[in-house]
Amino acid sequence: MASIPSPIPISPKLLLFSNCSPLLPSPVSFPTKSRKLRIFCCLALDQTSQQNCSANVEPSDDLRVVFAGGGTGGHIYPAVAIADEIKIINPNARILFLGTAHGMESTAVPSAGYDFDSIPAVPLARPLFSPQNILLPYRLIKSMIQCYRRLREFDPHIVVGTGGYVSFPVCLAAALKGLKMVIQEQNSVPGIANWVLSWFADQVFVAFNSSIDYFPKHKCIVSGNPVRLSVRRYVSKAAARLHFFPSYVNSGNLEAKVVLILGGSLGANAINIAMLNLYYQMLLEHKNLFIIWQTGVHAFDEMESLVKNHPHLVLSPFLHNMDIAYAAADLVVSRAGAMTCTEILATGKPSILVNSFRPCPKLNNLDPHIDFPMVKSTGILQGDSGENRKRRIPSPNVAEGHQFKNAILMADLAGSRVITEDELDSTTLRIAIEEILDDPSLMADMCERALKVAKPHASAEIAHHITSLAKMSRSKHQS
Repeated sequence: MASIPSPIPISPKLLLFSNCSPLLPSPVSFPTKSRKLRIFCCLALDQTSQQNCSANVEPSDDLRVVFAGGGTGGHIYPAVAIADEIKIINPNARILFLGTAHGMESTAVPSAGYDFDSIPAVPLARPLFSPQNILLPYRLIKSMIQCYRRLREFDPHIVVGTGGYVSFPVCLAAALKGLKMVIQEQNSVPGIANWVLSWFADQVFVAFNSSIDYFPKHKCIVSGNPVRLSVRRYVSKAAARLHFFPSYVNSGNLEAKVVLILGGSLGANAINIAMLNLYYQMLLEHKNLFIIWQTGVHAFDEMESLVKNHPHLVLSPFLHNMDIAYAAADLVVSRAGAMTCTEILATGKPSILVNSFRPCPKLNNLDPHIDFPMVKSTGILQGDSGENRKRRIPSPNVAEGHQFKNAILMADLAGSRVITEDELDSTTLRIAIEEILDDPSLMADMCERALKVAKPHASAEIAHHITSLAKMSRSKHQS
């Protein structure tokens, strides 16, 4: 197995909330061992900018921007992508990230080259009226006071929220302070925090047209999701495969197929278990098959002890150099996190998406905004833009609803295969993998559809709007 080298003044914005609509969007782990992980970061600032997005923005030496987001890569890397573009537009801009001391952002953000400061997060337990939320108001107020003080010290021209529990007190404190504030929603269905913040935000950047229905429409900009510059830069397939498999170049196997297994930054146990029961047999039967497998940090120790060494297999807790991983891959197997889906589209990769929520048409409380393709007997949802998108699903809870809706949109837009987690096993996953890899025309079609709907310049567009708003804020302060 290969290895990988004081009182707070109230802003007039808060008065808007009294007139808001009450409608809210519907709301086997592996033991780990103590182990030091070697994780390398390849986040790079590619200085290729989009001139059309920055031509009308004049650099200001003292531009200051605060980003708030964290918990998972899906909230962190969109912020990094936008920050990269802001630095391209204005290299003298000062950027500060606020997050939790023990969250993934505390290491990922400094690795990307940006300043980071920690604040207390305010997790929201589910259901909403859980006993765990009894002290929520106290914790929220305490966190907001600290956020307010930090914002007063840094004095930003604008605050950008990209989601996660940590973004809520920061953005709410920004609204209380009367600062310009925007939010970026990665998922097709927003969480409660971003829904609330949208009423105080100056602009709301969404990834999908359907997301506009959940926010004040006049504030929404359908930009797509930001993609890191490091992921967008070109890497040849041969060089990428050589990076992971040094023996690949010597094999002379032009028919080699590489499958990239992603479980998100924290891992996906269902995918790990299914892969554990099929990877070795597939490698024995398919001599041209290569696997890059990200287990997730929490599951890596246990998986490493169970997985057999094989020259065509790379096992890693986390992949920072995703540009190389995507370039090497022919097929991606993943959970349907918003940023993973966005990167799949931007890189034009065929994909199999695994989701924990299974639709149940018999339930009431239907969400009029969500459609899904019919579930076939194999448990695999197949994308179709035609007749089979007539049925509705019940609104799931927010944690599951995000990824389920993302997966269905991917099936519709890019032809992704979606497997519900309760139907996922080694047989189902193997059938789906072989069906795609054995059909070059299907792979080409999925690639073409993905690239067609991708929005690779979303981060540049968002950065342009942010710097324009910041310029307005600076002019207001000077007048």
